[in-house]
Order: sequence, then C-alpha cells, then structure tokens
Amino acid sequence: MTAAPDGEIALESGGLPALPTHTPPEFDGPGGRWSPETLLAGAVADCFVLTFRAIAKASKLPWVRVDVACTGTLERVERVTRFTRFDLHATLVLPDGAGEDQARRLLARAEETCLITRSLNSEVHLTMDIVRAPALQEVR
Repeated sequence: MTAAPDGEIALESGGLPALPTHTPPEFDGPGGRWSPETLLAGAVADCFVLTFRAIAKASKLPWVRVDVACTGTLERVERVTRFTRFDLHATLVLPDGAGEDQARRLLARAEETCLITRSLNSEVHLTMDIVRAPALQEVR
C-alpha cells in the first residue's frame, strides 16, 4: 500500500481488488469509505459468520440465512482510545424441522471460537433471534 499526505488510501493484497479506505467521520474523515475501524468490525462479523457456517455444516444443522450486525465500542482507557467491546446480533433463519436449541448452541460456539474475536483484547457479546423460514407455497 502507498499513501499520499491527503486523500484515500488503497488497501491492497496480492490477487485482490484494491479497497479504498479513509478516516471515518467520527475522526473528521469524509465518510463513505471503509476505515480501519469499520474493517475491524466487519472482520469480527465476517469471522463469526464463517465460523458458524463451518460449525453448522459439521453439525449438520440446516439453515436458510443468517444476518449479522456488529457494533464496536471505542472508549478512552488509561489515556488510550481502543475498542473495548463488540456487540454481535445474529438473526438466524431456520427451515421447518431444524432444531432451535441446537442452532442457539452453535451460534454461541461460533462466537466463542472465532479467530478474530479470540485475538482481540475486547469483550464480545452475542444476542440472537431464531426465526422460521416462511413455508414455500406451491405454484399452480
């Protein structure tokens, strides 16, 4: 990556498209771009979903979709601004016949074993909703 004194930065990694980043609005940036802060919250959510996907597959849990929101909390601790908490909210859509108790256990296990959150010095809190997929209607 190369950066100039002003403007956006193109985050690069071999074989991937460049990702434009900038300072977030909370730190007087223009907004509308990924920032290190949004990338970290995104990494927490992404790792959680990928971990859940692997655990659900190994456990043979059928599921339709999971929607995840992640909010990071920045606080000033001992004169240092840092992330102190990440709140994950997962809404898991299950087909008829899938076990809700098993789904809750697997979501909790995904939160406990996610590589990204286990690598951070922040609290992680998971809330979840389990909903059933609407029954498919026969088309005549």
